[in-house]
Amino acid sequence: MDTDITPEALVGRLVHLLTLQPQGDDMLLGTPQPGGVGRVYGGQVIAQALQAAQASVTDGKVAHSLHAYFLRGGEEGPNIDYTIARDFDGRSFANRRVIASQGERPILNLTASFQTPEAGLEHQAAEMPDVPPPEELVSSRELRRAMVKEMGDDVPSSIRAMAMRLNPIEMRPAQMPPWITSEPRPAHSASWFRVIAPLPDDADLHRAVIAFASDYSLLGTSLLPHGLSWMRGEVTSASLDHALWFHRPARADEWLLYSTDSPWSGSGRGFNRGQIFDREGHLIASVAQEGMIRRRRPKGE
Repeated sequence: MDTDITPEALVGRLVHLLTLQPQGDDMLLGTPQPGGVGRVYGGQVIAQALQAAQASVTDGKVAHSLHAYFLRGGEEGPNIDYTIARDFDGRSFANRRVIASQGERPILNLTASFQTPEAGLEHQAAEMPDVPPPEELVSSRELRRAMVKEMGDDVPSSIRAMAMRLNPIEMRPAQMPPWITSEPRPAHSASWFRVIAPLPDDADLHRAVIAFASDYSLLGTSLLPHGLSWMRGEVTSASLDHALWFHRPARADEWLLYSTDSPWSGSGRGFNRGQIFDREGHLIASVAQEGMIRRRRPKGE
């Protein structure tokens, strides 16, 4: 594990991860995350698929929404192939479908819509939650390290490795994360996030990084009323689908607030919503996701 890598180098790895390699007509290759173990992080596949779609739209239109379905878990290590279908190109809007595959196995389908920027009627009913600024909060990594140290040998090696991994995106939760406390609470959460070093001035890349981060902490919101956490080995979970709407341009290397809530869970699934605000309180993106959540049964049951 790299412990002395600079923030700039860590962010450089993220940029490389989200820079796909052309493989022919409407086919691109996504490389794996360095040091990744187990299942591919869903936000990575979403972000890479979005980058594939964005690479095929070259007439000034920008992505305003995406809808994705996770078909099966991807494996860390092998590359991911992205195949693009150009379903529609109009004067104002365009549409792309992307299939992400490993070998012959599709792992995600994504549809993205693009629009030529234009002025229009504006309103915003959503209000940014009143939470402490990021400068007054502790990062998730610091909290995870403290938890792993306290639990000692009780932490499975896979969870320990994930908890201790360096991350180019820093999260600072405004409330105690569910993997620290087992106290049930309302299904609302908020965290600040940003990339830990400056990104290039590439609006497509900033959208991809926001898409990457939008999968963080979202599914866990539906566990809050139950006081359960995957880090304590109490549940098994997996994202089933993911939708993201971009409302305003934003920089992913400046602090953004991710406010999430879960209005429902049942039938082994949890439904979650998210709103992403900039520091001025502008709503820059909205998110929705449903995922599988199941209480883990003790061995022998």
